[in-house]
Amino acid sequence: MKKMLPFSQLFIFFVVPILFFPSLSAVESRNKESSSIYEVLKSHGLPMGLLPKGVKNFTFDNSGKFEVHLDEACDAKFENVLHYERNVSGTLSYGQIGGLSGISAQDLFLWFPVKEIRVDIPSSGLIYFDVGVVSKQFSCSSFETPRDCTAVQLKNQIQDGKHILETLSKSFLGELRDQLDQGDFVKAVL
Repeated sequence: MKKMLPFSQLFIFFVVPILFFPSLSAVESRNKESSSIYEVLKSHGLPMGLLPKGVKNFTFDNSGKFEVHLDEACDAKFENVLHYERNVSGTLSYGQIGGLSGISAQDLFLWFPVKEIRVDIPSSGLIYFDVGVVSKQFSCSSFETPRDCTAVQLKNQIQDGKHILETLSKSFLGELRDQLDQGDFVKAVL
């Protein structure tokens, strides 16, 4: 004859864990439902193409905080160029990513860190990138699918910076020579 567990023991083993640890079951079910960060974006009313192709490693918790890890920093071309650092993080809520770090947008040869991305009214077809001082609007259709991302060559950036420094120092030295030739060196130093 099989011995059955009393109701009180069944209650302790099955019901109490659900009552006291609901976040564990929510995290588990969320991980099963969302096998990629792209699906997480889509379930929050955001286009999947906000992040580049190839993201395999990410974390996402119940508070909406997420972190994405890329193999290397890269750039993707949309209406403007977006730069993605190796680590991108922020907080997701429906139609919005706040506290964003790791993404910069280029506009008129300047780079601006993107602080927030939001879709006001999904039917408007517009998405807004907040870079602190201003907000730039784009068509949501530009971000429907993840884009290829071109690796950023650190060596090239260092070479470009070195070239800029050399040009500036040559310019500065040239000005000093001109002032020495004109006898205005003391005025130039002061």
